[in-house]
Formats: sequence, C-alpha cells, structure tokens
Amino acid sequence: MTRVKTGFTRRRRHKKILKAAKGYRNSRSRTYKSAHEAVLHAGQYAFAGRKLRKRQFRRLWITRLNIALRQLGTKYSEFINKLTKKNINLNRKVLSEMAVNQPEAFKKLVKSVNDKA
Repeated sequence: MTRVKTGFTRRRRHKKILKAAKGYRNSRSRTYKSAHEAVLHAGQYAFAGRKLRKRQFRRLWITRLNIALRQLGTKYSEFINKLTKKNINLNRKVLSEMAVNQPEAFKKLVKSVNDKA
C-alpha cells in the first residue's frame, strides 16, 4: 500500500471543529484537542436541552392552567379529568393560551365542562 499523508483532510477536519468552538473560553477555542472535547460536550448538552425544553414548557402550561382554573373555583386535575370524560381533545398548550389570551372563552369552556348535563 502506498503512504497517504493527511495534511489537507486533517486541516479541514480541525478547521471545522475550531469554527464550531469559536467563542469558547481560553484554549477551548484555540487548540484542537480541547476544542474537540468542548464541541462534543456542547452537542450532548444541546441534545439534552432540546428534550428538557419540551418538559419545561409542559410544566409551564400546566401551572398557568392551574392558576386560571383555581381563580374560577376548580382544580387542574378535576378539570382535565372532566375534559377527557366529555371527550374534548384540547391539549395543555392550547388551553393555557386560551386562559391567558381569551379569558372569556376559557371561562365558558370551564363552565360547560363543569355542567352536570
């Protein structure tokens, strides 16, 4: 086999990592070895963060809903239970947006869900 020098390929790979590490502190933005490590960790944090964001937003929507419902004299868990029993398919995001931006419509919805009939 012939000998292959990695000059161009290695330089291109290193440049890609160093570009991704731009703005990192100290040698993490200048030396390939520490930059590579930092970029790998950043990728892991970004991946985990995308999953966490979904959980955090769901918690926010539930909290907003609970506050709005308590002001109307009902609990979140009871409200969601009644919604599912009446087969009303509105997700928590839509419900919380309605509670914040359209309080009158939200009030009507809560009243209709709480009715016995």
